[in-house]
Amino acid sequence: MNFLGFGPSCNVDIVLSETTSKRSIDIRKDKAVEKQPLVIGKEPIVGNVVVKPVPGKRLEHLGVKIELLGQIEMFYDRSNQYNFMSLVKELLSPGEVADDVTLPFEFLNVEKQFESYNGINVRLRYFLRVTIVVRKAITNTVKELDFWVQNYQPEPEINNNIKMEVGIEDSLHIEFEYDKSKYHLKDAIVGKIYFLLVRIKIKYMEIALIKRETTGSGPNLFNENETLTKFEIMDGNPVRGELIPVRLFLSEFDLTPTYRTVHNKFSLKYYLNLVLVDEDDKRYFKQQEITLWRKK
Repeated sequence: MNFLGFGPSCNVDIVLSETTSKRSIDIRKDKAVEKQPLVIGKEPIVGNVVVKPVPGKRLEHLGVKIELLGQIEMFYDRSNQYNFMSLVKELLSPGEVADDVTLPFEFLNVEKQFESYNGINVRLRYFLRVTIVVRKAITNTVKELDFWVQNYQPEPEINNNIKMEVGIEDSLHIEFEYDKSKYHLKDAIVGKIYFLLVRIKIKYMEIALIKRETTGSGPNLFNENETLTKFEIMDGNPVRGELIPVRLFLSEFDLTPTYRTVHNKFSLKYYLNLVLVDEDDKRYFKQQEITLWRKK
């Protein structure tokens, strides 16, 4: 029913071309899984907008447009969305539509600076939005379609190993070393731990991979730590001179690259956390940041 401007005046669909929709990715969203088209870097966004007036009715409109939007949404402040990218194309001038009409569109060579991200307190999304300004209607007709963006990154020119020492004076002295500090998302972290001095009785040792999401600033600054994996690498008391190998395959986890700062709204960092537990259940730990990047 469309009485005095109420009810839909038309149906709208956004249909991506086979080139744009050839890849898809499963995205976890609100405890569900949603399939979205996957776009890499500057790949074009091409397709058609299909407008279907209600049978027997003419669609009187003041214009049809499509927008390509990049948006950051803070979950603690859903009233404010931050658009860091906005491109608009006019598809149809004001007039009437009596029959179904197909309107082609394309966004070519558009730099998508940031990757898509669904986090604990923040979401970064890319989407298409079609708006039809309907004459004599209470609201416009709007249709949105999300797509997922990933960006390949060049291999780091400098990638030094990590070598650090940790200990308690006259009681414990440990040296740990990782083969590098920057890893691609399908890489393997390889390292070793040396016990140089052991005068306390250690029960076990474990290593964890931690993701830290930081959002907002000032009173609205939130840090969320998520332990992606944690596993024991030693059981029992080590002796001086003992060497413990470390190997962690990153391909087993759902990871994103490191984000130092995204539009001054949020950052995402990864850490390796080494924990030792003694007989009295005292915990000794050392945390080290690593950088993740997406390899082509």
